[in-house]
Amino acid sequence: MKLFISPGACSLAPHIALRETGATFDTVKVDLATRKVETGDDFLTVNPSGKVPALTLDSGETLTENPAILLYIADQKPEAGLAPRDGTMDRYRLLSRLSFLGSEFHKAFVPLFTPGTSDEAKAAATTAVKNHLAALDKDLAGKEHYVGADFSVADIYLFVILGWPAHVGIDMSAYPALGAYCGRIAQRPAVGAALKAEGLI
Repeated sequence: MKLFISPGACSLAPHIALRETGATFDTVKVDLATRKVETGDDFLTVNPSGKVPALTLDSGETLTENPAILLYIADQKPEAGLAPRDGTMDRYRLLSRLSFLGSEFHKAFVPLFTPGTSDEAKAAATTAVKNHLAALDKDLAGKEHYVGADFSVADIYLFVILGWPAHVGIDMSAYPALGAYCGRIAQRPAVGAALKAEGLI
């Protein structure tokens, strides 16, 4: 498998998940400004949207979008326990959280990372992000994991997004439960290995 990434972007989530499962894979860095991969090839031939992550399987098929990629990775090695069994309520709860992370929390950061965003739009985005952080901090108070009792791909995706506020000037000290949560997740060997491989630590 080949995982197309941009260091520190949301593609870090499937990178961590692949390491959690012990999968054999290669990472390919993408320059999101030029839409070129590190070999100079056109990334748009892999993913016409030009966005990471993209996971090209050994069959030649390519998956895009984190919820789909993360569930695929989890389902390839169910014994790793990264997702509840298909057809269970816990599985649907996981899908709900992955959908929220991809369509709401992740997207709230887009104006803050986009050059040329107006001050008004940035202020609105900052408010939206802080509202999500406050709700998540309340939700995770006294909890080990984001969904149910076990570590899952939702924890991985949430951990990655929670690394972004510091890069857009949002003080995380107001969210102690999230700080403790991230500290726990960061101790996982697969997390450290992925962060190191992407040059983030």
